[in-house]
Amino acid sequence: MALVGTVAGLSGTGSATLNGDELATISAASRSLSGMFELARHIDGHFLPYYLFMHFWSMVGTSELWLRLPSALAIGVAAWFLVDLGRRLHSVRAGVIGAGVFAILPSVSYYGAFARSYAFAAAAVVLSFWALHRAVERPGAARRWVLYGVAVALVCSTHLFAVLVLPAQLLLLRRVVAVRMLAALAVGCVPAAVLGLIGYGERHAISWIPERGPEVWLKFPKMAAGATTLGVVLFAMALAGAVVLWRAAAGRDDRVWAPVLVGWLVLPPVLLLAVSVLVTPAYVDRYLFVTAPALALLAGLAVAGLPRFQTVAAVMVVVVGFGLAFTEHSEIREEDGRFENIPWALRVIKAEPDDAIVYGQSQLRAGFEYYADSLMPVDVLLAGSAPDPDGFGYPEGSDVSGALADRERVWVVWRGTKQSGLEGGSIARVGEVEDAGFELSVAKHSGDLPGLTVALFTRP
Repeated sequence: MALVGTVAGLSGTGSATLNGDELATISAASRSLSGMFELARHIDGHFLPYYLFMHFWSMVGTSELWLRLPSALAIGVAAWFLVDLGRRLHSVRAGVIGAGVFAILPSVSYYGAFARSYAFAAAAVVLSFWALHRAVERPGAARRWVLYGVAVALVCSTHLFAVLVLPAQLLLLRRVVAVRMLAALAVGCVPAAVLGLIGYGERHAISWIPERGPEVWLKFPKMAAGATTLGVVLFAMALAGAVVLWRAAAGRDDRVWAPVLVGWLVLPPVLLLAVSVLVTPAYVDRYLFVTAPALALLAGLAVAGLPRFQTVAAVMVVVVGFGLAFTEHSEIREEDGRFENIPWALRVIKAEPDDAIVYGQSQLRAGFEYYADSLMPVDVLLAGSAPDPDGFGYPEGSDVSGALADRERVWVVWRGTKQSGLEGGSIARVGEVEDAGFELSVAKHSGDLPGLTVALFTRP
């Protein structure tokens, strides 16, 4: 099942090109160690452990497949421990089915082929629940509590908001384990305290996130599963799986694991919205991918608790649900599967020798440098070859009119729709190009939102 999970992650790579977040990973990982620490002082400080890992990993190469391979391997690790956690709680069948459901989720195919730390966070979370079960099973074994503390530290180091699963584990507190469990949690959460303070000081970096209300929970099944219909089906099965576990563990300590698994699934979105309301807007769907293993395991428990004939029927329901998610599986494997199709933009740009290019967002330059394999227009605003030490943009000149003085054609590329740049006024470079005496000749958008817009401006 670990191999199946890894293959599921790798299969999501398809022809989908790297998006801005993944290019940020390349930008951070390609810097010197001192450069990474300088970057972390200003932005993405909570990603520093992941960037440090990718710094050494990317020394071998920076191809799409190589950059995404660690995430696929992390999915395999999550599937491995999910199987054994299911075995410990109910049966081998429950673990295998749960890991199988996990592997077929479109969200797993997406984040398993995504050069960010979300798959790492999911693997660390599964490991922490597995390690906690072992520790509670033999509370006198100190080494098991050490392993649990290490697992919690990994959860805290992979993604800051992955810690939102930990309150569900507190449901297992009882007198015989309280001291050891709280001590392991306290030590394991030290990285979260450090990275949380760093993240709070850098909250300006997520100022783009809008305020949310409880209505976002309606989209949670789609987020966890990666597809709406499949997500709703699996959520219904998850509730049934909690009942199966509760009944199967009657009279045993494992009975409390039914609400623990439900808490793993539902507490993170509730707590993330609370953070968004009380501290700063931070509710982003991808921060909650750590709930996907819980959804799959609970669905596996539901199927495992059925008689053999009914098990076949339940598996057929999952297969039908997977069929209904076929569209989502196809979309994430398309070239525009990450919603920023830079190779498409490069094909649209048919540069003549003296053409210029201006980027609506400076950081887009990294993607064009990564994918360009032919003559590019002259980057007239670039003022330095290295990215800014405190971010992912590049140093640029401010005199757009002067930089374009001897040009007849200029390509402008920005992240977002045509309207955002041509009508909304949110892309300052577009207005500056127009003020320099250029008029719009043609504009094309890559399709899915936010997407990319490529526009050609010429002198009248």
